[in-house]
Amino acid sequence: MHKRLKRELGLLGALCIAAGAMISSGLFVLPGVVFRNTGPALILAYAFASLLVIPSMLSKAELATAMPKSGGSYFFIERSLGALPGMLAGLANWFSIALKAAFALLGIGAFATLVWPGITPFQVKGVAIGCCVLFTLLNLLGVKVVGRIQVALVLVLVSILGVYVAKGIGAVRIENFVGFMPFGLGPVVATAGMVFVSYGGLTKVASVAEEIRNPGRNIPLAMFLAFVVVSVLYISVIFVTVGVVEPLALSVSLTPISEGARIIMGRAGSVALAIAAILAFVTTANSGIAAASRSPMAMSRDGLLPGLLKKIGRVRRTPYISILLTSAFMIGAIAMLSLPNLVKTASTMALLLFALVNVAVIVMREGRVQSYRPTFRSPLYPWVQGVALCAYSFLIWQMGRVPLLTTALFALLGTSWYLVYARPRVTRQSALIHLVERVTSRKLDHSSLESELRKIVLERDEVVQDRFDHLIRDCEVLDIEGPISAQQMFQMVSRTLAPRLGIPSSTLYALFLEREEESGTVVHPGIAIPHVVVEGEHLFDIVPVRCKEGIRFSSSPVPVRIAFVLIGSRDERNYHLRALMAIAHIVQEPDFERKWLQASTVQQLRNILLLSERRRG
Repeated sequence: MHKRLKRELGLLGALCIAAGAMISSGLFVLPGVVFRNTGPALILAYAFASLLVIPSMLSKAELATAMPKSGGSYFFIERSLGALPGMLAGLANWFSIALKAAFALLGIGAFATLVWPGITPFQVKGVAIGCCVLFTLLNLLGVKVVGRIQVALVLVLVSILGVYVAKGIGAVRIENFVGFMPFGLGPVVATAGMVFVSYGGLTKVASVAEEIRNPGRNIPLAMFLAFVVVSVLYISVIFVTVGVVEPLALSVSLTPISEGARIIMGRAGSVALAIAAILAFVTTANSGIAAASRSPMAMSRDGLLPGLLKKIGRVRRTPYISILLTSAFMIGAIAMLSLPNLVKTASTMALLLFALVNVAVIVMREGRVQSYRPTFRSPLYPWVQGVALCAYSFLIWQMGRVPLLTTALFALLGTSWYLVYARPRVTRQSALIHLVERVTSRKLDHSSLESELRKIVLERDEVVQDRFDHLIRDCEVLDIEGPISAQQMFQMVSRTLAPRLGIPSSTLYALFLEREEESGTVVHPGIAIPHVVVEGEHLFDIVPVRCKEGIRFSSSPVPVRIAFVLIGSRDERNYHLRALMAIAHIVQEPDFERKWLQASTVQQLRNILLLSERRRG
């Protein structure tokens, strides 16, 4: 079993990782690059991009609260769609986050020219590579260190941008917005796809979900707060910049926000915003290395990549091999890739991932996986997901030939690796199996996914299993077909318990009949809890029973479809009462009967009991 990472990030740390991954080159560099394609309607492109990220934010928040594991998109897609889509998603997730972080590091070098004029292009790349090495060292020290640094940097960054908006709003010139959409709506939509990378960092906090405390609450809350704060900042800053910078100057500037600050506050303002930009790139690169490195680690855990990548340091508990690999890839990207192709390729990968995440939610829900228990559920399902898939597909098509060819080559290489290396090593079942089972009405083996998700939910909720949980985990569960009598059920239960307790089945059967004659054990219409006492010491067992077509008890006019048979020795009388109390709490949970009757396998029946929200003792 692989080592677990430490849960060291709280809400503020998660929020700042999400926000820091968003505020970077998408705000400080891209506006000048894309203004020439849209004119003042650039504001609409950013607003449209912010709307496009909402479906994926909702979908990923749902998936992350159900499966708070390292790897983020990779883990969700692999467990829902299967190993090959999961591996491609994992590589794309790693590729896109690492590229975005590399883009941010190049931004640090570019903005260094405003603080240190005369720096050469070669030196710009040298600064970027030096910063990459520094952030790699910080990540090797642990996610707690990364989180603390991220909080400080993001708070300073947001404060500087707030001052820029407050000072600049009064200097906005309305004439700069004349001819608001000079090239029509088409370029605005296409530009939204390109600047989408600016918002893509929002959901990257899911990649470190395994290291976040109380993930069921903190992950969705961090995403929503980061989305609101950063979206308002983005649109406000873009509005001020378009309003104060001359269109011609804006269309050729690689430092548009600093140019706006120079107009509003002079040389000091330009330097201040250059420093803010550098801080933004630092936060993106810092969180990017942390988020990107978790994908190779998660894939290595699952056998899709070599086992070396899942190694975790004994002291710092960080995936140090995966961090070093990610850093090396980023240094290579900084040295070789051009800015426009880097942005478009990263955006295409992000759009593809977001599309697959929305498909994952649909498969998990429609597959009706019993152990899929998100604490947050995406509203307006499945309409939100359907709209997202249409929009992302259109934007991917609009990205152009080079990003599409790069993505196709990437998929081809990833599939080749899967066929040669990963396929012989993977035996896991995905949620797609559940969906196929529903469509074809065939019984398929998918207990491994149910068991894994159950363990994840118990780990997420920090549930300490008690004796009742261990009994349920090890007991025999009877799923009986056809209407039967209570006597027939007692015969089946007796034959099941006899070898487990070392008591003849005939003796057990007689005890059940005697107990039923004394007083009926139907405690609620449709639910019975037969229980008997046997000779011996330290004996206690339970047999959950389901019979969809009903068990006929003479004491009840309503057929029993749910039964819990308890048997124990006299010295277990106190625990007998505690077990009865646990069962009472379970059957009173909302939708218990519906879930029990709809479960398709014995493992699902067992998981319903193990995942109950009763108080453990």
